[in-house]
Amino acid sequence: MSILTQHFETVHNTAPFSKINNEDYIPAFDQAIASTRTEIDAIANTVEPATFDNTIVALAFSGMSLDRLSSIFFNLHSAETNDELEQIAQDVAPKLAALGNDITLNFDLFKRIKQVYDHKEKLDLTLEQTTLLEKNYKDFVRNGALLSDDKKEQLRAIDTELSLLKLKYGEHVLADTNAYELHLTDEAELAGLPDGVKEAAAGLARSQEKTGWIFTLDYPSYIPFVTYAENRELRKIISIAAGKKAYQDNENNNEEIVLKIAKLRFQRAQLLGYETHAHFVLEERMAQNPDKVNAFLDDLLTKAKPAAKDEFQELRSFASETDGITILEKWDGAYYAEKLKQKKFQLDDEQLKPYFKLENVLQGAFEIAGKLFGLRFSEVQIIDKYHKDVQTFEVKDDEDNFIAVFYADFFPRKGKRNGAWMTSFKPQYKKDGKNERPHVSIVCNFTPATETKPSLLTFNEVTTLFHEFGHALHGMLADTVYPTLSGTAVFWDFVELPSQIMENWCYEQEALALFAKHYETGEPIPMNLVEKIRESASFLEGMATLRQLSFGKLDMGWHGQDPTTIDNLKKFENDQFASTQLYPDVTDNAMSTSFSHIFNGGYSSGYYSYKWAEVLDADAFDYFKQNGIFNKEIATKFKNTVLSKGGTEHPMSLYKQFRGQEPTVEALLKRAGLMK
Repeated sequence: MSILTQHFETVHNTAPFSKINNEDYIPAFDQAIASTRTEIDAIANTVEPATFDNTIVALAFSGMSLDRLSSIFFNLHSAETNDELEQIAQDVAPKLAALGNDITLNFDLFKRIKQVYDHKEKLDLTLEQTTLLEKNYKDFVRNGALLSDDKKEQLRAIDTELSLLKLKYGEHVLADTNAYELHLTDEAELAGLPDGVKEAAAGLARSQEKTGWIFTLDYPSYIPFVTYAENRELRKIISIAAGKKAYQDNENNNEEIVLKIAKLRFQRAQLLGYETHAHFVLEERMAQNPDKVNAFLDDLLTKAKPAAKDEFQELRSFASETDGITILEKWDGAYYAEKLKQKKFQLDDEQLKPYFKLENVLQGAFEIAGKLFGLRFSEVQIIDKYHKDVQTFEVKDDEDNFIAVFYADFFPRKGKRNGAWMTSFKPQYKKDGKNERPHVSIVCNFTPATETKPSLLTFNEVTTLFHEFGHALHGMLADTVYPTLSGTAVFWDFVELPSQIMENWCYEQEALALFAKHYETGEPIPMNLVEKIRESASFLEGMATLRQLSFGKLDMGWHGQDPTTIDNLKKFENDQFASTQLYPDVTDNAMSTSFSHIFNGGYSSGYYSYKWAEVLDADAFDYFKQNGIFNKEIATKFKNTVLSKGGTEHPMSLYKQFRGQEPTVEALLKRAGLMK
C-alpha cells in the first residue's frame, strides 16, 4: 500500500511531504482510484433497499483517500511544481475525469439516490441531511445521469479533453511568467524605484550570477516597477510583457486553448439541456441565471462609470501637467495614480511599508481572529513542510481544543504560480463520534526580505493577507458532518464573503493598533497615517470598479452566449470591453490567455462573485461598525451562521440569520464613494 493512500502516522495526520517522492504519485492515484471504484460499486450494487445511510452518507464519505491524495498533489502542482509534476498531472487528469464521469453517469447508483430523494418527505432528516440529499440528486442530474448512453459517451469525451486543456492552459501561463526577465545594468534606469525594490532586484541578479538588477513578472517585482519606475519606456516594455503571457508566437500560446475550452463548455451545457455554460453554472449560485448577473453588472456599471470617467480624466490631466503625457497608456496608470495619491493625501506605500512587517501583520490577523472568534495560533516545527519557506501553526480555541492546522506560504519562487489563494490539505467532517479537524493553507507572493530589510508589505499586500486569511477562517471554523458540505464548499458567489469582510479590519484604527508597528522602532502607526489610509480607501474606486466589472463582463461574454462562431480572440475581447474601456487598447496584449480564474480555476461564469460578495461584505461589516468592530456577540453570530455552516443551508438563509435582513447595495456604494 502506498504511503499516500493510508492514514499518515504524523502529527494531526498531516501530509508527510518529506517522505513523498514524485514516483509515488501515479501508483498511489491508480490505487486510490481503484479503491474509490470499489466503494462506489458497493453502494450501487447492494441488494438492500436504498436508505439515506447506505446510499447518501456512504457516497459522501466515499473516495476520501483519493480526495486527500488529490489535494496534496494538486496543491503542490500550484505552489511547488516542476516538469515531473506537470507530466504527472497530464497523466492523472484524464483518469480523474473518467472516474468522475463513471460516478455521475452510473445509472444504478443514481437510481438508488433517486429512490431516497423521492421519499425524502417521509424521512426524518436534519437540514444538513436534506441539503446533502438534494445536492447529490441535483449533481447527478446536472452532470448527465439522465442522458442516453451515446450522449453519456460524448460527455465523457468532453470532460476528459477539458481536464487536459485546463492543465495545459495553466502550465503555459506559468512558463511565460518564468521565461521573462528585465535585466538592467545602468543604475540611471532605476530612477524612482524604492531602495527595497532595487535591493531585491540586485539580489535576484546575484542569485543568477549576473551583474545589475533583474525584474520579473512575479507581482512583488512587477507591481513596484510599474508603480515607481520613472523610465516610461521600461514601464511599457515590462507592462506589455505581462499582458502578452500566453499570447505570443511560441509554444505557450493559449489562444486556441481558450477557444476550445469555451466551445467545449458550451457543447457540454447544451448536451445537458442548458442554453449556455453560464446557465448551467448559475443554476447553483445565488445569482441563479445570466440575466440576473448581467443586470447586476450593468447596474453597478451605470453607478460607477461617471465617477470612473471623471477619475480617469483627472489622472490624464495630472499626467499631462506633470510630464506632458498626451495619451495616458496602461503602463502609465499605476505610476501616475501613485503620484496623484501622494499629492492628494501625502501618502505612499513607501511611507506605510515600515509599519507592515510581514510577521507583525500575520500576528495581527491572528490576534483579530482571537478577539472575534476565540482562536489562538502557535507556530510549531513538528509538522512536515513542502518547502522551507512554509510556516506551520496549530490552531486552538480559548478552551484549548484543537481546531486546525494552518500552513502559510508567502514568497514567490520558480514553480509557484502568481497570485494568492487559500486551499485545504484535509477537510473538516464528523465520523465515528470524532470531529476531524481541517488542514488549511494560504499561498501568496509577497515582497520577500532583503539583506538589509525584513519582508515589508505594501498596504495592498496587507489586505491580500487578510483576504486569504478570511478564506482560511471559513475552512478552519467549519463544523459540519459531511466533508462535501464543509468549509468553503459553498456557492461561489458566497465564498468571497468571509475573505472580503476580513479586509475591512485593515482600515480600522482599533485593529491597526494591534499590528501596524514600525519594524525598527516598534512605534505604532501614527494616527495621521491611519486617517490618510481611510481617506484614500476610495481613491480611484470608480476606475477600480470598472476594471472588476470588465473582468466579469469578459467572463460572461465567453460563457453566457454561444461561442462557436468566435474565431478571433482579440476582437472578441475588445467587444466585451467596449462599455468599460478607459485606456487605449494594447494590440500585443490579451486578457483571456492568462485569465486563470476562469480558464484554469473555478470561476467560469463566476467572476462577478467578487463584486456580488462585496455587496454582502460591505453590508455585513456595516453591522459590525454600528456595534463595534470587535463586538463578540456579532462575531459569534457570524461564526455560527456563516463560518461554521459551510454549504449546509442556502447562503441567503445563512446571511439573513446573521444580519436579520437581505443585503443592500447602499453600504457598498457608500464605502466606494460612489454614493454620498
